[in-house]
Amino acid sequence: MAKIISLVNQKGGVGKTTTSINLAAALGKEGKKVLLIDFDPQGNASTGLGLNNNDFDNDIYMVITGREEIKKAIIKTKFKNLSVIPATINLAGVDVEFVQRMLEDNTFKPNEQLRIILSEVSEVYDYIIIDCQPSLGILTMNALVASDSVIIPVQCEYFALEGITQLLNSIIRVQNNMNPNLRIGGVLLTMLDGRTNIGLEVIEEVRKCFKTRVFNTIIPRLVRLVEAPSHGKPISDYDPTSRATLAYQNLAKEVISRNGD
Repeated sequence: MAKIISLVNQKGGVGKTTTSINLAAALGKEGKKVLLIDFDPQGNASTGLGLNNNDFDNDIYMVITGREEIKKAIIKTKFKNLSVIPATINLAGVDVEFVQRMLEDNTFKPNEQLRIILSEVSEVYDYIIIDCQPSLGILTMNALVASDSVIIPVQCEYFALEGITQLLNSIIRVQNNMNPNLRIGGVLLTMLDGRTNIGLEVIEEVRKCFKTRVFNTIIPRLVRLVEAPSHGKPISDYDPTSRATLAYQNLAKEVISRNGD
């Protein structure tokens, strides 16, 4: 049965999609069978793995709205043990569509649709990674309801913890009402520039707040890591010797350890 992990932070620019791509790829290299779900209408996780709209007929929008079976939307990538369900801008229409369906059918549960469809493939994979959009709307709520755990990327910059309280409240609400098994899998420090004092101060502050929930691995801010998605590759394939490649390998090992694998 797959461990389902959402990457969530309602702030943009915290390294969430970068981590989704590279954690999924690193888990694959550790011998785990991985499905990455691009759950952001921007579709950056899809393009970051070299896909564009001409490469597929079905996407996660078609699946979550019931227009297509999940198995027909899964694409095997050229990267070891890694498959993906892509996203397009169509996904932005889910909120309106689900509201309409609730008005027409009072038994429809808008926040449980992803959980329902993932149950069809959860036995095929070791890990399902969900790259969420930077908001706490209906898509993110679907991801939280479907997940076993949440990884919260926090950038090593000023205002790093801004909005985290709101996110934690949303997680608690899901735990209390829809998914009692949901847990915080870890807080991941990202985009560290070791040349600045502010980065070190943020590390200290985050570890003071979250203690053992903070991963030991810290993701550095590197040009090569930023370049990799434009070449449609995870950092491990774009630059195997990069410090970021080693960091994501270490993160994958921590995730595996924390999940008891």
